[in-house]
Amino acid sequence: MQINHNQFISIEQLQDQYLNPNRTPDKSVGQSGVSFQDILSEKTKITQTDVTSLRFSKHAANRLSDRNIELTDNQLERLTDGTKKASAKGIQESLVLVDDLAFIVNVPSQTVITAMDQTETNENVFTNIDGAVII
Repeated sequence: MQINHNQFISIEQLQDQYLNPNRTPDKSVGQSGVSFQDILSEKTKITQTDVTSLRFSKHAANRLSDRNIELTDNQLERLTDGTKKASAKGIQESLVLVDDLAFIVNVPSQTVITAMDQTETNENVFTNIDGAVII
């Protein structure tokens, strides 16, 4: 007999429920046969790899070079973490402050647009951003 997989339970499922009361139904597996934990693990894996590495635009690379700014591994990791936080909040263009360095990051493309140190921020005014992250 074929089991109907619509919103109603089948006679077989109803019989099993009442004739085998000691058996607890496996509620973690849905109609598709995939458990909630499997789906959650897959979705979590995707979001954790969304921001894997930052790219630097040509302009940002030139700014870093011209201004003799060298990022340490720790600073780069914190910049990446700041970008992840901005992404989680839905920010599109973010100011990310790391130590005395300021970065403008396009969050959806994971691209650093420009970089500057504290001495070069004119009057501490940043335009064309919709959020800031201080790390």
